[in-house]
Amino acid sequence: MPTPEQPSLIVRQKSPPNIEFPFASLSDWLIPTELFFVRNHFPSPDLDARDWRLRVGGAVERPIELDLDSIKAMRSTTSTAVVECAGNGRVYYVPPKEGLQWQNGAVGNAAWTGVLLREILEMAGVKPTAREVLLVGADSGVVDTNKKTASPGPVAFARSLPLEKAIADSTMLAYSMNEEPLTRDHGYPLRAVVGGWFGMAWVKWITHITVVEQPFLGYWQARDYFRWERSLGEPRLVPLAEMEVKAQIARPVQGAQLIAGQPYRIFGAAWSGEAVIRQVQVCTGDGRGWREGRLLETERPFAWRLWEYMWTPEEVGRYILRCRAIDGVGCVQPDLPRSDCESYAANWIVPVEVTVVPEPQTYEEEFVI
Repeated sequence: MPTPEQPSLIVRQKSPPNIEFPFASLSDWLIPTELFFVRNHFPSPDLDARDWRLRVGGAVERPIELDLDSIKAMRSTTSTAVVECAGNGRVYYVPPKEGLQWQNGAVGNAAWTGVLLREILEMAGVKPTAREVLLVGADSGVVDTNKKTASPGPVAFARSLPLEKAIADSTMLAYSMNEEPLTRDHGYPLRAVVGGWFGMAWVKWITHITVVEQPFLGYWQARDYFRWERSLGEPRLVPLAEMEVKAQIARPVQGAQLIAGQPYRIFGAAWSGEAVIRQVQVCTGDGRGWREGRLLETERPFAWRLWEYMWTPEEVGRYILRCRAIDGVGCVQPDLPRSDCESYAANWIVPVEVTVVPEPQTYEEEFVI
């Protein structure tokens, strides 16, 4: 049951299950598996590890087939990485955009254990002509029936990675999450972990890996999960890839009442794509501009950074709290939305309005989502 300290998960869609972590309850660097957000396009497949196989083929010298025990017998690696749904923050688009109306909890940081995808590919022997590595999940269905964007019949969820990302140390096939076997909704028995990339690249329930010699233009690569790119003049479509630099305030929540003269901890998390977080700055709307927040925890590649800023409001009134992140390559979280991202990559600054009052006020217990 939910409590004031731990609100319940937020159901954005019942079937298939799409469930949001209540970001205002953030307290720990790792999000427990039972509170981790769930993003499903189709019903979660019910796979039995005894029958499940991973098949690797395409542009390889030796097509292979592995069971879960064989994969677990390989050299394991553990990595802590943050994954964010590309649609996280979509509710803040004005005017509204199509898609699940995620607020700010379709993101989480977990410890993943598995094997490097590179080592699986080395077993198969990737041919010199290879360009991408296609990951195919066991979940499938028909998308957008009778719409212009309809899929050509049932399709599996499948995404490709450039070969250089597929063989990087940041890309693994995980069978464990937070030191426990993957749950069904989180991809049991095997899923991709693609450090620094949005969640659509983290294919769950993987059954097939195909090395391809041409860019993959499947439904989830060319019809969905893309943005516009204008570097060549006229806009062109490119698949989504890296996460964008971003910081979010967990507390205080929108509409909170603070007491004048009392210190308050502004607290949240920040992350980026391939780069680490270097700074989080906070503006409290009291005329003092941007000030440095304190980064917490140890810096680790591809994990998020928790941060805090202690603020003592002196005057009563309404204040607009803002935060922004700056990463290791100098990318700064933008003030405003960008027009070329379709309904994705909502990483602009989302303000939190609070009211400072002269003394504590008593209210009936309530939950804030």
